[in-house]
Amino acid sequence: MFSSVHINTSVSFPVEDCGCALAKVMFGGCLKKVKSINMKKSRGRTGRKRRRKHLRSLCAVNCSHKLEYIKLKKWLKDRGFEDSNLRPAEFLGTGRGLMTTKALQAGDLIISLPEKCLLTTGTVLSSCLGEYIMKWKPPVSPLIALCTFLIAEKHVGEKSPWKPYIDVLPKTYTCPVCLEHDAVTLLPEPLRMKAQEQRMMVHELYVSSKAFFSSLQPLFAENTETIFNYSALEWAWCTINTRTIYMKHSQRECFSLEPDVYALAPYLDLLNHSPNVQVKAAFNEQTRSYEIRTNSQCKRYEEVFICYGPHDNQRLLLEYGFVAVDNPHSSVYVSSDTLLKYFSPLDKQRNAKLSILRDHDFLENLTFGWDGPSWRLLTALKLLSLGADEL
Repeated sequence: MFSSVHINTSVSFPVEDCGCALAKVMFGGCLKKVKSINMKKSRGRTGRKRRRKHLRSLCAVNCSHKLEYIKLKKWLKDRGFEDSNLRPAEFLGTGRGLMTTKALQAGDLIISLPEKCLLTTGTVLSSCLGEYIMKWKPPVSPLIALCTFLIAEKHVGEKSPWKPYIDVLPKTYTCPVCLEHDAVTLLPEPLRMKAQEQRMMVHELYVSSKAFFSSLQPLFAENTETIFNYSALEWAWCTINTRTIYMKHSQRECFSLEPDVYALAPYLDLLNHSPNVQVKAAFNEQTRSYEIRTNSQCKRYEEVFICYGPHDNQRLLLEYGFVAVDNPHSSVYVSSDTLLKYFSPLDKQRNAKLSILRDHDFLENLTFGWDGPSWRLLTALKLLSLGADEL
């Protein structure tokens, strides 16, 4: 969870890997010509960024005519949201996102979403789930409360007042917790370990919540074990983990002590991530709306990006299920096993050094970035290099 924005809508891959069939049919010939011309102009990383940005603007397919978006916009308008500048669209390279119909300058407001449109734990407590949450002991976490609400609303379908929003949420996710075991084993060791920890955490969350789910049986005709199964919780957890914005709420006695800092933001969560833009995002107490302002420029009919934070691709894949092309925050993780290969096993102080590093959590998150080894890696290397008289 970040101090500003925490959302994801699509997987970001190189242009050549995108499956936008319509765009390829419509623009296939001109793409090759544009690419050929641009390749002659520049072959470096800056040139690649310009080409991708130009191709994305060429291949934006407006989706605002689709029924699910028409219903979503009407639903949002009924809750006080007015916007005439953003359009849902499919983009080559990033998939679903939002296009601006006017040029944006630094300082301009991208979106202002009224409080009535936000889905928070307050929303959950106001629903039929509220009385069950308030009397359950030990208290459930804010995360489980939101997961339960999403699963329940998805299950009731047409009867849900949140159906227009539920309908545009992704049906599946690409976070490591959703990957097959064979796929996870192919990941680099540091990432594989984090992915396995994530899968174990979600599984434990499900097991520990089964009794609470069972207590909701009076609300449903169907068996709650069928409704609140592991797949349903996995989907709900990924929805919250990848799409919520940071919004701190006051502590309630009916919830456990975990921070209550989640809010799902319909339509706003269609904005995709770029590590090359900066935004200011916060809840405006005066307008009672969550607002995002850009610190970057964006041309008319281009995709509007926000930044989820200065994250490397391992963090992006773990938290959101995608990686960013030409990510300036990219880094390579060095496992402790790899690190120790280059230090003599005959060092009599080896175990003492490892104990110090382990006690101070310096055997994880050791990285190389664009600017060289991280401070944590340098510290670990320095300690492992100390002589017996220096330790």
